[in-house]
Amino acid sequence: MVLDSHVHVAAFGPPGNADGFTSQRLLNTFAFRFMRWRMGMVGSDSRTQQQVERTLAASLDATPELDGIVVLAFDGVYRDDGSFDVPRTHLYVSNDYVMRLCGSHRKFLFGASVNPLRKDAIAELERCVAAGAVLLKWLPIVQGFNPADPRCIPFYEALAHHKLPLLSHTGGEQSLIRLNDEYADPRLLMPALQHGVTVIAAHCGTRARPFERDYFDTFAAMLREYPNLYGDTAALNLPMRAHAFPKILADPLVRQRVIHGSDWPILPLPPMRVGMTAMLELMEERNWLRRDLLIKQRLGFDSEYWQRGDRLLRISERNMLPAGPG
Repeated sequence: MVLDSHVHVAAFGPPGNADGFTSQRLLNTFAFRFMRWRMGMVGSDSRTQQQVERTLAASLDATPELDGIVVLAFDGVYRDDGSFDVPRTHLYVSNDYVMRLCGSHRKFLFGASVNPLRKDAIAELERCVAAGAVLLKWLPIVQGFNPADPRCIPFYEALAHHKLPLLSHTGGEQSLIRLNDEYADPRLLMPALQHGVTVIAAHCGTRARPFERDYFDTFAAMLREYPNLYGDTAALNLPMRAHAFPKILADPLVRQRVIHGSDWPILPLPPMRVGMTAMLELMEERNWLRRDLLIKQRLGFDSEYWQRGDRLLRISERNMLPAGPG
């Protein structure tokens, strides 16, 4: 079973909207303006949100190579007292919204998001597990917390107890508004690994901007120490991150510990290493979800890579996706 374990949606509406919200500051950034233009999105309300849902469903339906995708919620920023910090939250996609969305498509899987500093963090985690979450998503440099904070330890114990993998962003970030770049270091995830959590380091620690620190070598070194650490290939089809492809493919251990992810709706660009003819052919694929997959097929990722997400998230084992076409 082939999964894309890293797919985003957005919610539009004012703060307090049950589904979530996107701040005006984020909507005005180049990255969001480009994605909205490319997807033909107009406005920023419930109709815009429904358009994103339809585009994602159509993209998946037009990608026969994929058996399922993990659609990610995105928790907000929380203060030290555990209360929701609305002014510093620029993207919030509620767990309830993604639960409901995943009920609308047979190939959508629920990726929860719970900031470990919120007052009800463990209770919310338990609720998401009961609702069928297949992983938990963090982006610490945007959500404003240090994964090595001792306050995260009870949360790690709960993740390990439920055998719920943690998909945590590592390395740089270009599309969202960052609060603390120091939280990009994958070494901050060592407490989670030491408490038995299966950790997927999103983007394998790669940089997102020129002259930014790159943590790929740190990530690769950690793989040799922690057998419960993995990475994903989300957004590696961006020029600043594509340097990781030859490193992954040339190192047998790294190659055996990465899973497929696209970071949809991030634009995938074929890297130069596939050759000019292949680049032009791949750019003809207008479906970004499928183009990302086709690029990685062309790069030579093997069958183990394509099946690894299913095994790691235990989707087939738990019969979480229906068999058969459609």
